[in-house]
Amino acid sequence: MQNSSVPSPRVVFVTGGAQGLGLGISRHLLDHGWKVAMFDIDAEAGQEALSALDEAKRDRTLFFHGDVSKEADIKLAIQQCFDRFGRIDGLINNAAIADPHAPNIEDLEWDQWQRVINVNLGGVFLATKHATQHLRQTKGAIVNIASTRAFQSEANSEAYAASKGGIVALTHALAVSLAHDIRVNAIAPGWIEVSDWQKSADHTTPDHSDIDKSQHPVGGVGTPKDIAQAVSFLLDADKSGFMTGETMRIDGGMTYKMIYAD
Repeated sequence: MQNSSVPSPRVVFVTGGAQGLGLGISRHLLDHGWKVAMFDIDAEAGQEALSALDEAKRDRTLFFHGDVSKEADIKLAIQQCFDRFGRIDGLINNAAIADPHAPNIEDLEWDQWQRVINVNLGGVFLATKHATQHLRQTKGAIVNIASTRAFQSEANSEAYAASKGGIVALTHALAVSLAHDIRVNAIAPGWIEVSDWQKSADHTTPDHSDIDKSQHPVGGVGTPKDIAQAVSFLLDADKSGFMTGETMRIDGGMTYKMIYAD
């Protein structure tokens, strides 16, 4: 007879969860006993991510193919996750168009701007909207992936910076709106190397120069594990139960370092 006192594995829904930073988060949580639903626009990446898992972890993993900016896609996937696993304890809003570079503001087309905002910021809204009813039942947590681009910029990154700054503001707004039921926090990663966390067709081996490394006071570029460990902390009410509305900047100290031109 099964011991009813043994808690069921917790369930997390990860958008953009099949490659890059999202895959690093998904695998880390699987390694720590979670059931994981990966939602991603890249079906090939999703199938590769599943096939790379051993049988025991594959039994705790779902993959949903869809576009986070399309409400019907995200609504269906979240409901199917709940139907399959019976609960949702965490939501990781990670999906994003990750390239911050775009044409200069005079040449940036409205549809280019709108696509970045719809995916990066709108996707956080849509996933949260449809996961909230399930997260209330478990007193769960939401972790939004912002960026240090919410606090500093380089030229021609307006849409990306605006979307990530919007996530920071949306995080504290949701923390207040969902108070007492759901904690909502964000992480603002800096330079996190994900080239070796892509599907095989896009996989490359990282190669960082001494200059790349020296930009970071810690001495090197970050990895998905650096962010995944912080996600675990924010999901765990025993460790971070007094935190909500916060944005954790994890960038190796890069945004604090003054850099002078020669």
